[in-house]
Amino acid sequence: MQLGTVTSEPGAVASGWFEATDLPTGGTERLPLVIAEGTDDGPTIWLTGGVHGDEATGVAAVQDAVRAVSPARLAGTVVAVPAVNPAGLRRNRRRSYYGDDDPNRGFPDPESASTRPPEVQERIDRRLYEAFEESADALLDLHTAEVGSMPFVIRDRVLYGARRDESEAEALAEDLSRLVDAFGLPVLTEYPAAEYVEQSLQRSLAGAALNAAGIPAFTVELGGHSVVDDDACRAGVAGIFAVMSELGMTEDLPAGVGEPGSESPDAPVDYPVRRAVHPRTETAGLVRHRVSPGDAVESGDVVATVTTPQGEVLDTVTADHDGYVVARKEGLAVYEGDPVLSMAVRDHGELVVPEESNGE
Repeated sequence: MQLGTVTSEPGAVASGWFEATDLPTGGTERLPLVIAEGTDDGPTIWLTGGVHGDEATGVAAVQDAVRAVSPARLAGTVVAVPAVNPAGLRRNRRRSYYGDDDPNRGFPDPESASTRPPEVQERIDRRLYEAFEESADALLDLHTAEVGSMPFVIRDRVLYGARRDESEAEALAEDLSRLVDAFGLPVLTEYPAAEYVEQSLQRSLAGAALNAAGIPAFTVELGGHSVVDDDACRAGVAGIFAVMSELGMTEDLPAGVGEPGSESPDAPVDYPVRRAVHPRTETAGLVRHRVSPGDAVESGDVVATVTTPQGEVLDTVTADHDGYVVARKEGLAVYEGDPVLSMAVRDHGELVVPEESNGE
């Protein structure tokens, strides 16, 4: 494989750079790149991390996973880009400083027509997209969520319409489900289709790989952001190797890599769930959470109280859905309409949906 400055060879690991854009002060913005090519033929899996610059554990898990690969025992190729957003990483911030854009909303969507010329972050995203569209058989994008979050996997819904028919979408969804289940963390289906598109999540890295390029791809959230969580990192590495095993790329786990799911809690409910930013307070004040990540809740349960600065209780916040807590929203002060939790709530929606769907 020839990618960026790297030319891979069977049975070897090579590292270098993927040149993303020129800099006004001279030189080039470069993404770090490692390619491990096995001695036997097989699939190509892409591992990406750090698309948000403050999501440290995703970067570490990609680094550790590719370092643990033994090309002599590998069928296929691992392409690792540990830091997709160097401009965010340099200042430990979620966003790039190229127009302060979210780098995880600029990947191509062939169904979204725009007359606005793409700016630099969108151009960087497109160049990376073109590279994995051409070579990837699967893609795992490693992130982190709110402080204190439990680790989990986000499974996108598969859209059908102009780019693929329903039967092709069903086949892609089956391939995706197989890899998501192999990873070993609790699985949250993405938002309902209308909200998914409204938030431009089909233009996220994994969303574009899946719904534009037709590559089985998903997002992994490895706990909280800003510092490397060693337990979550090990869970991420174990999950990566479990997916590689499912793809037939490796037969056993390397020394030091644990069993998938061994470093994280199981889902506390046994029904399908989707991601939800829920519930919200209708009262401004100071929030006191009454639940923790991993707690199962039922509709009507009190999950938080809102107080005055003096400590007088103003209101209680209750859940509208059955599910479980993924993370508590950061910060003490809340305004009316602010969410207090990230949750996994009961999902009644289809995994394969038409592109113009307004339902779940």
